[in-house]
Amino acid sequence: MELKISPNTVLSETVRVLRKAIVEGRFKPGDRLVEAELCQMLNVSRPSVREALRRLEAERLVDIIPNKGPVIPLMPWEHAEQIYKTRMLLEGEIAALAARMAKPADISDLRLALEAFEDAARRGDAARQISSTKAFYDIVLRIAHNPIIAEILEGLHARISFLRGKSMSRAGRALASAEELSWIANAIADGDEEAARGMAVMHVTRAAEAAFEVYANSAPQEGD
Repeated sequence: MELKISPNTVLSETVRVLRKAIVEGRFKPGDRLVEAELCQMLNVSRPSVREALRRLEAERLVDIIPNKGPVIPLMPWEHAEQIYKTRMLLEGEIAALAARMAKPADISDLRLALEAFEDAARRGDAARQISSTKAFYDIVLRIAHNPIIAEILEGLHARISFLRGKSMSRAGRALASAEELSWIANAIADGDEEAARGMAVMHVTRAAEAAFEVYANSAPQEGD
């Protein structure tokens, strides 16, 4: 029996692996991405790499510059700050909606996601910190039943994950984040809409403060 991987599967996996590498900081802002090297690293064809880079360009994780090729874009603090302000508005609202609509099974799912993030924070596992934070918020979004907010946040997902990696690289930030997510989960479980909104906004505010510290201590071109 012959099993074949479809071209769509190869492309999706190529996008996923490259996205993960960028978000986790294996490629740095300003790095040039050489297609031939990526083909060798990923063991995929050049057309797959080229299309994957185009998709990542749409997510703003890659810039494809004429006569130079794909590079990892710099994200100035002003841009990052606008993402955090957008998150404050949207994540505060979805937390409040989740508090209004959550059922016992939803709370159980939220607690499990929180436990996964807490474990990643204790172990200092940066990749799992990012993925488990997204899993927590995906459940909040599911509970909130607002597909428009979900669509907007999904469009920002890659850049949000990049910034999460930044903020949680500050010493102690991941453990503090775990505590803040527990406050959000408790407010949702209690059905307290205003507390859930307030805790979500506070969490994003503190994440922005941590990211700003990391930016301030980074190379000048990354923070200016």
